[in-house]
Amino acid sequence: MPTTIVGLCLVAPSLLIVSVLFVIPLLSSVTNSFDVHGAIGIANYVKAFALYGNDILFTILIVCVSITLTAALSIAISGSLTLGNNPRTIRILRWLYRWPLFVPYIVVGQILRTFLAKNGLMNTSLVESGILTIAQTTSFLDWRGIVIAFVWKQTPFVTLLLAGAMASLDRSMIESARNLGSGRLRILIEIILPQVRATLLVGLILSFVIMMSVLSVPLMINAQSPTMITASMAFRINAYGDYGVANALGVISLLITSVAAWFYLRQTMKEHA
Repeated sequence: MPTTIVGLCLVAPSLLIVSVLFVIPLLSSVTNSFDVHGAIGIANYVKAFALYGNDILFTILIVCVSITLTAALSIAISGSLTLGNNPRTIRILRWLYRWPLFVPYIVVGQILRTFLAKNGLMNTSLVESGILTIAQTTSFLDWRGIVIAFVWKQTPFVTLLLAGAMASLDRSMIESARNLGSGRLRILIEIILPQVRATLLVGLILSFVIMMSVLSVPLMINAQSPTMITASMAFRINAYGDYGVANALGVISLLITSVAAWFYLRQTMKEHA
């Protein structure tokens, strides 16, 4: 049997799964987004921007803020694990930062819904400790709660990738910089980060896509307008059965994530060139 046929047979199951679960639904969504009562048009997109333009901008803003905070925390934790000198602190940090990896987003939403509420565990603890009074407490069940959920959930994922990339670097450069008097912050920013930038971008792009697709967190934490695109899609289908506008919102979400993917590919091609 020719090698080409053998290779096709080996990848056929994977191609079938990708086609059934991703390619066909994608093509169906794009096609239905232009379906306006049996005719082809852009009325669904016009209606989507008119009704949910603020939600689209809100989604982009929330995801960008979450990505920025995730990157900062991941770099700080990975740098501490790589350059830290206290073995006990490193062990505790390794044990703590991995916990959110095993918690599904729907559980994250439920946990933070009770933790960040006005009478939730966070405010109750602050009141009991005397830091705040009951009148000073406020609910974080808004855009801040969504950001907290995204950052808490995705930081361990990016940190795991970034810490692994940092651990694989040649330690001689780090030790040489230390011998020349460079501090840990300077070593992290000027020596380590440029070498692991590609890994950091991969983690952030994957996190970007995941945040854009999460439905449970905005539904459970932010029960007000504006909200994220995923919640708008669910509302459009459940309340009105309007699959045309919902598919248009889905295509818009896809285009937003495609911009992030394009940026990553462009940076990668520059580095290889």
